[in-house]
Amino acid sequence: MNRIILVVFILALGVLPQLASTPEFWITQLNYVGLAALVVLGLVLLTGVGGLTSFGQAAFVGIGAYTTAYLTTAAGWSPWFALVAGLLITFAVAFVLGAITLRLSGHYLPLGTIAWCLSLYYLFGNLSFLGQYDGIAGIQPISFLGLSLLDGRDIFYLIWVFVFLSMWATRNLLDSRPGRAIRALKNGKGMAESFGVNMASYKVIIFVYSALLACVSGWLYAHMQRAVSPSPFGLNYGIEYLFMAVVGGGSSVWGAIMGSSLILLLKDQIQNVLPKLINTTANFELVVFGILMILVLQYARDGIWPIISGWWASITGQGEAKRRRGPPPVVEALPQRSRPQAGTLVLDVESARKQFGGLVAVNDISFKLKAGEIVGLIGPNGAGKSTTFNLITGVLPVTSGTVTFLGQRLEKLPSREIAKLGVGRTFQHVQLLPTMTVLENVALGAHLRSGVGVLQAALHIERKDEARLLHEAAKQLHRVGLGDYLYEQAGNLALGQQRILEIARALAADPVLLLLDEPAAGLRYKEKQELAKVLGQLRSEGMSILLVEHDMDFVMNLTDHLVVMDFGTKIAEGTPDVVQANPAVLEAYLGGIDDDLELEGAEGTPATAGGVA
Repeated sequence: MNRIILVVFILALGVLPQLASTPEFWITQLNYVGLAALVVLGLVLLTGVGGLTSFGQAAFVGIGAYTTAYLTTAAGWSPWFALVAGLLITFAVAFVLGAITLRLSGHYLPLGTIAWCLSLYYLFGNLSFLGQYDGIAGIQPISFLGLSLLDGRDIFYLIWVFVFLSMWATRNLLDSRPGRAIRALKNGKGMAESFGVNMASYKVIIFVYSALLACVSGWLYAHMQRAVSPSPFGLNYGIEYLFMAVVGGGSSVWGAIMGSSLILLLKDQIQNVLPKLINTTANFELVVFGILMILVLQYARDGIWPIISGWWASITGQGEAKRRRGPPPVVEALPQRSRPQAGTLVLDVESARKQFGGLVAVNDISFKLKAGEIVGLIGPNGAGKSTTFNLITGVLPVTSGTVTFLGQRLEKLPSREIAKLGVGRTFQHVQLLPTMTVLENVALGAHLRSGVGVLQAALHIERKDEARLLHEAAKQLHRVGLGDYLYEQAGNLALGQQRILEIARALAADPVLLLLDEPAAGLRYKEKQELAKVLGQLRSEGMSILLVEHDMDFVMNLTDHLVVMDFGTKIAEGTPDVVQANPAVLEAYLGGIDDDLELEGAEGTPATAGGVA
C-alpha cells in the first residue's frame, strides 16, 4: 500500500473516536473489525501463505478470553499479567495440537481442526469454574498508564495498536529468511527441504503464531465486553474467520482488514435488511455468505485486496518502479565452505539400488566423483538418472547399497541434513516459487547460511543478516547472467531462464557438490555456451559437479568423466572419448530402444553416431 494512503488511514482511525458526531455504533463496529482482523491475520499466514486450512481459530480466541476472565475475576490478577498467562497457555496448547494435527494432509487437516475446535468449545461450556454455558461476567476493564479503558472509544485505540503492530510484525516476518521458508510451504516443500529447510518445524511455527494472535484478540474481546460465554468461540465463528481471510485476500496482510470489514459490515446489513425484504426473522445470512464465497472463488480467487492493490499499482506505476529497483547494497560477504583438495574423493556411490515394488529403477549402480571434476550421468529417457540423483540427495531412500559424501554415509539421512553437509541440486522439472521474485527464490537457497529466527525477523532486528543473504543472491544471479531480473516474479521468466535461476539458487547454498539435472534443457546455443563457461569456472574453483543432460555436444565438451545408464543399469563408464566409442552406448542411443530421445547436436540437429561418439 502507498505510504501516503497508509498514513491517511491511520490518522483517520485516530481522529474518528474523538469526533462527537461519530455514532457509537460505528466505533463498536470498528472495534469488532480490529478484533476479527487479528484472528484473520493469523489465518493469512497459516492458510493463505502456508496452505494449512484451519477452522479452529475461534477456539484460541476463547482460550485468551477465558484465561483473562478467570484470572482477573477469581484470582484478582492484572489484565496485563493475564495476557501473558493466556499467551503461555495458548502457546502450549497450540504447540501440542499443531504437532499432532499438522501431521495430517489433504482434507484430513481441516477435519482435524474442526475436531479440536468442537472439543475446546464444549470444554468451555462444561467446566464449572468457567461458569459453564453462563460464562463469566464482571470482568474488570484494562487500565493503561492509570487510564481505565472502559469505554468503547478508549479501548478502540488499544485494539488498533495491536492490529497495526501485528501487521508490521507479520509483514517483517514474510520479508525475511523464515518468511521465504514459510512461503515455500504451499507449493515447494520438497524443494525447500533440499536446501536444508525444516518444513515440519515451520508448519508448527505459523500454527502457534496464528494461535497467539487469536489469543490477543480474545483477551481484548473479554475486556471490551466485560463478560464471556462459549457461544463466540464455536465452529461457526471459526468458519467465519476463514471466510474473511478468503474474501479479503488469503496471502495479503492488508487483506485481513479488508475481509474483516466487508464480512462484519455485510453481516450487520444483511441481518437488518433481509428480514424486511422477505418478511421473515429467520437467519439467512449464512446462505448469502455461501453465495458470496462461490462468487469470490469464481471471480476473485486470490481475494479482493490483491485486485485493489494491483489496480492501484497500475495507476501509480509502483509495479514497474519495484522491478526497476537497484540491486541490494554491497555488504560483507557470507562465509564460504572450504573446498577439498583436487583429486579428493567427494562422492562414492557403491551398488546403489532402488526398487518400487517389483520394478528396479536403479540396479546396483556404482561410480565415484572427485573434487574439481565434472561427471556426466547420461542415458536414454527412463534410464534412472533422476532417480539416482534423488537417492544421492535423500529425496528417495536407497533400497540397498551405500552413498558416501566426503566420508559420511548419506543413504539414511533426510534431504535437509544432506544439504547441510554441502550438497546442492537443481531439479529435472523446474521447482520455483513463481509468485516470489527471482532474488527471493535464490535467497531461499542460502537459507542454511544464516541463523535468523522468527522472533528476530518479526521484530525487524535481522536486517544486517538479511542484507548479506540478498547480496549473496544478487551476486549469484549476476554470475549466471540474470542480474537484470532481480525483482521480476520467477513465474514470468522463460523456461530456460528458470533453469538458470535454479542453478543460481543452488550456488547460493555454497555447495561442495553440485548436482544439475538437465540444466541446458530449453536453452539456446549461446546460452548453453555461457552456462558451460560458468560450470567450467566452478570446476576451476574446486567445486565438484554431477550432471544429467541429454545434449551430447554440451556433455562431451564439458565433462571429465561419463557414466552411462540404460534401464537402471550402468552400461559404460570412462572419459568422453572412451564412452563415445562404446558399442553398448551406441546401441542404447541409436538402436531403437528409445525412439523419442533426441540427441541434439551443436546447432540443435539430431546427432549422428559421430555426435554421440
